[in-house]
Amino acid sequence: MIVHTPPGHAVCLDLRDPAADVQAALDVPQPGRDRRFIVVDDADRIVAHQREYEQLSSYGPARIVCLAVGANGERTLRRSLTLRPTNAGVLWLLDPHGGGNRAGDPDAALRPLVDVLAPPDVFDALLRALGGVVHGVAVPSVRLLEHDLTDEARARVWRQALERLAGPDAPAQGGGEPPPPALAPLLDDSLPASLAGHDWLPAGGRAGARLRDCVAALADVVADCEQIRGPAGLFTGVSRAPDLPGGLERLAEALTRFRNTVADAFTAASGPRLTAEHRARIQEFGIALPELPPEVTRAGVVPGLRDHTEALVARPLPLRSVAARLAALSARSAPAGSAARLARLDELCDPGYLRHLARPVPFTAGGSRPVAAVVTGVLAYLAGLWPLLGWGLGPVAGLLAAGLAVLVLRRRPSRSPGGRLDGGGSTGAAPRLFGGVLGGLAGAATGQFLGPPAWAGAAGLLVGVLTILLLAVRDWSRGVDDWWTRTDAEYAGRITRDVQALVAETAVHDWLFAEVRHHCSDASGTLAHLLRRLARTADDHNRPWTTAPSAPTAEKPPGASDSWDDWTDWDDAADAWSDGSADAWDEPSGDTWSSPGTASDRTDGRIDGPPDGPTPPHPTVPHPRRPLHADTLPSWLERQLGDGGPALLDTLVDDLVQGTVLVLDGCWAGLERDPAGVTGDAFDAPMGQLLDDTHERLLRDAAASPPRYAADPHDRPDAARLTGVATDRVARLVTAEDAEQTVPLCGPEHRRLLSQDPSAVRRVAFVPEAMRRDAGRDEQRDGRLGAAEDVVWTPGGRHAGVVHLVPLRADVVRTVREEESEAP
Repeated sequence: MIVHTPPGHAVCLDLRDPAADVQAALDVPQPGRDRRFIVVDDADRIVAHQREYEQLSSYGPARIVCLAVGANGERTLRRSLTLRPTNAGVLWLLDPHGGGNRAGDPDAALRPLVDVLAPPDVFDALLRALGGVVHGVAVPSVRLLEHDLTDEARARVWRQALERLAGPDAPAQGGGEPPPPALAPLLDDSLPASLAGHDWLPAGGRAGARLRDCVAALADVVADCEQIRGPAGLFTGVSRAPDLPGGLERLAEALTRFRNTVADAFTAASGPRLTAEHRARIQEFGIALPELPPEVTRAGVVPGLRDHTEALVARPLPLRSVAARLAALSARSAPAGSAARLARLDELCDPGYLRHLARPVPFTAGGSRPVAAVVTGVLAYLAGLWPLLGWGLGPVAGLLAAGLAVLVLRRRPSRSPGGRLDGGGSTGAAPRLFGGVLGGLAGAATGQFLGPPAWAGAAGLLVGVLTILLLAVRDWSRGVDDWWTRTDAEYAGRITRDVQALVAETAVHDWLFAEVRHHCSDASGTLAHLLRRLARTADDHNRPWTTAPSAPTAEKPPGASDSWDDWTDWDDAADAWSDGSADAWDEPSGDTWSSPGTASDRTDGRIDGPPDGPTPPHPTVPHPRRPLHADTLPSWLERQLGDGGPALLDTLVDDLVQGTVLVLDGCWAGLERDPAGVTGDAFDAPMGQLLDDTHERLLRDAAASPPRYAADPHDRPDAARLTGVATDRVARLVTAEDAEQTVPLCGPEHRRLLSQDPSAVRRVAFVPEAMRRDAGRDEQRDGRLGAAEDVVWTPGGRHAGVVHLVPLRADVVRTVREEESEAP
């Protein structure tokens, strides 16, 4: 049976199980040419399994560490030639639970031991240390510290991380957001710089001719209005030649023809893509289309979409929120066809405005009628102050004002010569006549009574008449200007410019860019669907997991069972020595491998082993990811469980986000070729693998080990910030100069088998890199740990500890040659 370990770790094979398959272990992929195996075997059956060890070593260079579980009553260890240094070594586990605890289940102790020895760094360091031990066989003395999360904390943070990754259902959104810079030319209605000077409506085309008619008609009415607005337009006959109402009518007709030509072109060439037939129709209407500008190509759509998507995911936004924005982008970039621009054309060239332009506007001049009557009366009063003559001059001045008002009305610009078009008008002639006659008679009566000199009367007459003439000219010019403003004829110039801009916008975005926009819409829509599917995959993993998911392994042999659920916990199993006796034993002085003492002397947090119980014949090694029951903890394992540190959730989400970006790497080439051919089926497995791997690291070491795709693993939070458990005990354990804190994996009755030379002991200390980062942040507390030179810094794992390899006496280990192994 194969005990599964993470990728890159040593493959563990349990030869105690009759169903063990060496070939299956060999088939497990290992990186490069490195082949590492941890073999669990009964100490008294190592020689019987010599063929299996040779098979493991025969397929290229292989390194083997054999965990020989203590033999009942045996006081010698027989090992085959294959297990000699330097490529192999043996750890004799006489009492795997440690401390002479015969009630402890040895297989429960094997689980964390395999877990800490399987990483390649620790495996290689241990094998090197075994190479320095006599015969390459040692009894380990161990102390491990396990920093992990509680089951509740792990389940909570996993649920929260998946919720933040997937997010709730979100409708399509994106209103008000600026378009992605790389895709802005497709979406913001701007024109590429290379087309800034392009003539979309050349003079020789139908639309260009209609445009010239509009410009010429507007220029004519503007010139006619300028011609009549001065004194010459009032007092001479120039006002009879221009036909301003007719000119405005012609302008309205020209605008209508121009608008209809553009509308016909929009209708005739409408479609999601620009075809050759569409190009021919567009040319018939006189619109000149250039080639596709170099700034926008189909090849640039997916890279721009990729940058935009990865930026949104890395913000980070939940996958469903990113999908909602991409769905909005898909709808926004989809070409609706040029016929959809007709509504905008009607807004720019309003038919109501055209009707207003063709219908003459009434002409009004002279200002307020009561004011006009009073002013005219005052001026006639001045003209009538000349004695005797004033009786005629005063009323004549009033008649002059009224006559000029009638002249203004007859010259009004709202009337065509001959009266075909007439908007009517009013100039206030009657109020002026009434006010002028009354004022003139009043002035004559005053002059008759006062008798001013003749020069004063002449001056009053001159002032009154000149003022009446000037006011008439002013009223005429103001009236013409007011009438021109109310016709709003100059707005026609803005209409022609806006319609030209609309034609250019339509030509670029609905015709030239139609294929590219269609590709962008398809790609973003497909990507939105893919992200929603990835979110559903994350939802499917949002469940309480207590064991790691299955990993791809070699095909198992018939009858073998190697699923995760097959690794059972033996909570009440025990290891009883068959001889039932304990040899008298004197502890040597200066013994550096003494037992850890009573439970009260032990470090807080360690839980003693289970009570006595039966031993199963061939129990399987529990999977190292499965949580050990408190009663099955070996005495050399100290566990500290945290509720999660402040950086755990953000770190886990960041890992998922970076991994999702990598999962999406597999879709960009397909989106470039054919968005419709990209389906979510191809991404379910990579996304599931990402989630499984991330959850596996959460189970293994609270996500302290960075994923293989981490941008900068050195910036990863330390173990304390991830688990919420301080690592100060790690420094005290790993930097201790003696072995008092370690627990020998043998009983007191086995001490006579051990070498009594303390200098022959080899030491292996290992600490996860996350705890090293923690030490670097607090030199005052863990400075010794950060500066330690003989520590193996592992990339991950939840265990830190020390293993002392205690040699055996030279006569305890016996190397059996091949011919001996074949003897009965």
